[in-house]
Amino acid sequence: MLMDSTYARMGFSTYPSPSMACVLKDVPVFEKPVAMNATKDTEYISAEKFSQITSLLYEAAQDPESWKPFLEAIRLQLGGNYTSLIVRPGNADDVGLIVSAAGDRQDIDSSNPKISMSPFRGMPTDRIVTIGDVMPESEWRGSQYYKDWCKGLQVFHVMAADVATKDGCVYGLRVTRSESSPAFNQQERNFAGMLLSHLKRALNLHLALHQDRQVISLYSRAMAQLMVGVVILDQNGLVIESNPAASGILEMQDGLKISGGMLEANYGNDNRKLQRLIKDALMHTQVSRLSMTEGMSVSRQSGQLNWGVVVQSISPDEWTEGKQRPSVAVFVRDTGGKADPPVKLAQQLFQLTPAETLLAIQLANGLSLEEAAEALNIRRNTARAHLRSIFSKTGVRRQTELVRIFLNSVAWLGNK
Repeated sequence: MLMDSTYARMGFSTYPSPSMACVLKDVPVFEKPVAMNATKDTEYISAEKFSQITSLLYEAAQDPESWKPFLEAIRLQLGGNYTSLIVRPGNADDVGLIVSAAGDRQDIDSSNPKISMSPFRGMPTDRIVTIGDVMPESEWRGSQYYKDWCKGLQVFHVMAADVATKDGCVYGLRVTRSESSPAFNQQERNFAGMLLSHLKRALNLHLALHQDRQVISLYSRAMAQLMVGVVILDQNGLVIESNPAASGILEMQDGLKISGGMLEANYGNDNRKLQRLIKDALMHTQVSRLSMTEGMSVSRQSGQLNWGVVVQSISPDEWTEGKQRPSVAVFVRDTGGKADPPVKLAQQLFQLTPAETLLAIQLANGLSLEEAAEALNIRRNTARAHLRSIFSKTGVRRQTELVRIFLNSVAWLGNK
């Protein structure tokens, strides 16, 4: 029922997944696959029912929580007691991941060590097989895998397939029945075979979407750590989303805010200019494929340094033109905000001691040497000694130069 060949370690972000790689293992050679005719005996399932099942599958490609409804639909269609998607097996370091639909039964425990005894391990990919294709029934009944694992779960008949994705990872689809149920017939095998190509596409879509989301999340965190806020507006000027840095700025309502779903400046003159820039950017997308970029300064009620704001048009493509879509990006830079890079990373980059790193961070945040010493609760002479050592290690001669190289370093991009 379960396999231990090549397993995927990425995707399924809402499930526990401590690793993001594939584990490649030896793949044994099976007998030549039996050709399947997907054009015959297809009356087993109606076109409407097949469409409903594939719709659930493609929903699962976008949302991992939807895999169970898809698997449950397969279980009910095939009259099985379990339907499982094997993402990866369990081992000493990883409990593994098997997404299963079992009706009112308990889901498959992916961490059970007996899974490694499966006769379906390492089988050729993209092919429907049953127990009869792997071993005689007498050998199956006498196997330790059946006696120790399957029999207790009332699993006797098994239909299986391993599906390979574009990145070389392999997922396992398993459908099982009890001994009191009939074996899987050719019509049911044909149905599963027709579904395999859709499953492969859905898994490839799932992996691509997950990877895109990871990359976008990484970019968003990097922008936030550089204290650059990003607000995305649609073709009507309504806010679609904002990154964490922008959300923090807007929550303060200190010069900028969200009102009626639109980005606004608190002061009238600033708001009129901001709305004009947004309107120009929206109009620009209708007449030109080139981006328009304009900037302005927005005053803050707190009296702190003004926000630096850049408004940029987002050109549509042929598939989104005239439809709801991201149309304008507004960038906001907190030039006066204090940064707090990971001390360990800054220490590694500049080969400083922990005490020297803490002092350098205070100086980079605009404090004088005396103010930094007071903030760190150290003597001024100690602070001066640290500063001399910092100068020596970084090769700079002035405090302003130290601040410049520190602020321009990648230390601010580290995860705290």
